[in-house]
Amino acid sequence: MVASGTRLTKEFASFLKKHLESKPISCESLGTYYHLDGKQLQQQYRDHLSSYHQWTQKSHAKDWILFPKNFGRHLSIDETSLSNGELYTILTNKEAKGKKGCLIAMIKGTESSKIISVLQKISYEKRSEVKEITLDMAASMNKLQRDIKLFRQS
Repeated sequence: MVASGTRLTKEFASFLKKHLESKPISCESLGTYYHLDGKQLQQQYRDHLSSYHQWTQKSHAKDWILFPKNFGRHLSIDETSLSNGELYTILTNKEAKGKKGCLIAMIKGTESSKIISVLQKISYEKRSEVKEITLDMAASMNKLQRDIKLFRQS
């Protein structure tokens, strides 16, 4: 039996999907290991094996993603440049220690008002439980540091 939209058997497609979703490996690397075209595997994963097309955050994912269920009492905010000098602000749950469930939000840019507007989508009850927010002293974080009070009160 072949998996819908692919030439892979259902069993092998399920095996590949499990590896792609549980291990830090790219489709290209996994494809090379199993003598498959990595680019085609990536396309088949996106279009047929994953639930990407039903993802509720797909419409705004280029600008921000938010995982309120990962919210905790000890948070960390940092900025990073992923590619071509584009800056992103990343909010993580320190209690997850960098493992599954640590990413709370990833927001394109470092503008305080944009970051706050995304984080306000998290319920006030959860936001009010925050005990600690760690951030660096970069110039872009100065305004955010002052606006954190608004984050908790709005």
